[in-house]
Amino acid sequence: MNPDFSRTLSLLRQERGISQRAAAQELGISQALLSHYENGIREPGLNFVVRACDYYAVSADFLLGRTLSRNGTTISTEELYDASLEKDNILRGSVLATLSKKLLVNSIGVIFDLLSKIGSREAVIAASDFLGTAVYKVFRRIYQANPDNNTDFFSLSNSHFTVGLPTADMMYSEAALQDALDQCRKEDLPPMTHDALTQNYPGTYQSLLQIIHTTGERVNGVTHRVSGEFAARRRES
Repeated sequence: MNPDFSRTLSLLRQERGISQRAAAQELGISQALLSHYENGIREPGLNFVVRACDYYAVSADFLLGRTLSRNGTTISTEELYDASLEKDNILRGSVLATLSKKLLVNSIGVIFDLLSKIGSREAVIAASDFLGTAVYKVFRRIYQANPDNNTDFFSLSNSHFTVGLPTADMMYSEAALQDALDQCRKEDLPPMTHDALTQNYPGTYQSLLQIIHTTGERVNGVTHRVSGEFAARRRES
């Protein structure tokens, strides 16, 4: 069974907001058996896969991790539109938005090229899930800024979004990424010294460096600010 199956099965149940016991009852199996399926301890038969697909309204390819599309449609790399190939690809009205987009696009390009050289499918999926959820969260915030927009556009309920289920998914994906990288041999990792990265990514590595610098400065600033506020409260008390 594809290793993505157990994770997808668990996430679909959590997305629906139901307990393991309730899902097991609907699927006609015991809670213990469903727990084994969701944790990858046991491999289900074809009949269960079919019932799970019907219950969660997804395709078998999606449940088995063969496609990112719930209805089973696949898109080849040749079919995907690549905006980075456009000439003069400037966002109208905002130089800052254009700059930020290019920094992120270039940096993500470096990251996935490094992952492709490592050769871990699990690491690629985990990184994609983590970044994809970040994109989902930002877009949903923008979409919901207009109260007239229909929240039914999203399958995840607003209450589950508000309490941080996507954030939990990002944490899960980050842990999965770390697990996948821990399985890699040292000799499988590409060289990532400053000189090697400069040579291998002459046009995009500077973008990654910029993000590393600005993010580090911003996070350190938050840390110092929180520490200062905590110290001030202690003095006041």
